[in-house]
Amino acid sequence: MASQTLTKEDVFVPLAPRSIEETGIGIGLLGDLALKIFYFESYLTGRDLAARMGLPFPNVVSVVLEFLRREQLCEVRSATGRGGFSEATYEYVLTSRGRDMARDALDRGQYTGHAPVPLQSYIAAVRHQELKDVVVHQRQLRQALAHLVFNPATFEQVGPAINSGRSIFLFGPPGNGKTSVAEAIGSLLMEGDMYIPYAMEVEGQIIKLFDDVNHVIVQETQPQRVDGRWVKIRRPFIVVGGELTLEGLDLVYNGDNKYYEAPYQLKANGGIFLIDDFGRQTVRPTDLLNRWIVPLEKRIDFMTLHTGRKFEVPFEVLIVFSTNLEPRELVDEAFLRRIRHKIQVGDPSWEEYAEIFRRVAQAKHIPFSEQALAYLIREHYIKAKRVPRACHARDLLDQIIDIANYLSVAPALSKELIDRAALSYFVDFE
Repeated sequence: MASQTLTKEDVFVPLAPRSIEETGIGIGLLGDLALKIFYFESYLTGRDLAARMGLPFPNVVSVVLEFLRREQLCEVRSATGRGGFSEATYEYVLTSRGRDMARDALDRGQYTGHAPVPLQSYIAAVRHQELKDVVVHQRQLRQALAHLVFNPATFEQVGPAINSGRSIFLFGPPGNGKTSVAEAIGSLLMEGDMYIPYAMEVEGQIIKLFDDVNHVIVQETQPQRVDGRWVKIRRPFIVVGGELTLEGLDLVYNGDNKYYEAPYQLKANGGIFLIDDFGRQTVRPTDLLNRWIVPLEKRIDFMTLHTGRKFEVPFEVLIVFSTNLEPRELVDEAFLRRIRHKIQVGDPSWEEYAEIFRRVAQAKHIPFSEQALAYLIREHYIKAKRVPRACHARDLLDQIIDIANYLSVAPALSKELIDRAALSYFVDFE
């Protein structure tokens, strides 16, 4: 039986197991993990071993140690360890037979982190912490997007898309804030917390799930009650771009270490998975999209072990496709139908461009001038037949700062600096 969970006011908390049975993991696998941890240490107290395994000492790690001692794989090095005379403070060391068995265990797999949780416990946890339980209201969205200038119609599409917890297709010309929208969505959802296991076990195979690059740890407020095999994190926000491959969406087996690394979407469960620059990957867009048909429709995904064994995992991810390319060049109507929300992030109007320019100038401490902005628009947009992009204001003002520093003058919206900035920034392909 897997470890018990506490559900109070719809909050999921994994409680520490009170026995080997409640870990959901066999004593053989736990024994192997303990042997491997011991192998890299001269000795450990029972309490230290329990901390490394993320399991309580009473009735769990104590039973594992008793099993190892009975099999003559470890022995008590000192019964007068640190902090008292209880078994938890005894210092343990491997026997010569134990070191041989540890090497055998390392040959089968070199994972030495927290003890895993069974697959079914992970599935139950994801189902209990679904994104559909997170609701964003209009006021919250206005606060999250306050730093951006958007067409009101675009703004009103974003909130319902977040609350769907399903899928979003952001499209439009480059430089107009698609990634900024996705990041704002991520910041809203990352205000919530959830629990994930450090690793999970499937048919004796270990899958490492926690990733200290993509997961942000939240300080635990009730550590005495929580199963140490789980970690509390902000809801994930994982971003990939042109480096995404089909192989990166399945379990990654490390042939040297002999355990698995979870793919992007598994690490993103309960949060957001942003595929930025969609269509720029080396894999064909149609192949990549076909990979998502079942997860988007059924809310489940299939993983495959190197043994050929397939198993289901939840797909509770808000997946966001962001592209600068025309949707019709990437996807057909059938696939677009499977994506719940399609949002076009278009070019700003002149009024919106002016507001963006004013805000950026203020942030960069450059005195703003309506006349200077009018000059920029007339000479370098209207006469040149250019359309404004949301990113232009930031980039042009950065150019002005660079040029002013070179000339040893204060950055300003003078005609000379505007002309020089535009000349070095814009490229005409005619």
